Amino acid sequence: MDLQSQEAIARLAQLHGREHLVVILGAPDPESAEIAAETVTLGDPAYAGALAEVQLGLAVYHVLEDEIRQAVPAGVYEEQIGVMSDVLEADELSAAVAAMRAQADGASTGP
Repeated sequence: MDLQSQEAIARLAQLHGREHLVVILGAPDPESAEIAAETVTLGDPAYAGALAEVQLGLAVYHVLEDEIRQAVPAGVYEEQIGVMSDVLEADELSAAVAAMRAQADGASTGP
C-alpha cells in the first residue's frame, strides 16, 4: 500500500472513527492482498508509512470475497468486477485477507 493511501486511511479513521470504515482491496495476488490487509489492521509491516506501528483494526475485505459480492447489486458487480473474478484466484485472495482479519481479531482480544 503506497504512502499516500496510508495517509488518507489514517486521516479518514481519525475523522470518521475506525468503526465506520471498511477497506475493500483489489490486489491481484494473495501476497499483496495480505500485506495491504495487515497494513490497515495491524500496521505497516515495512514501517515506512503513516500506519507504521498503528493498529487501526479496520474491517478489510477483498473485492472478490462473497461478503462484498453479496453487498453489491449483481449488474454493477458484473460490470465493474466481473472480468477480474474470472482471471484472478478468488479463493486464494479471500483466504489471505480472511486470515489477516482473523489475526487482527486475535490481536485485538489479547491474552
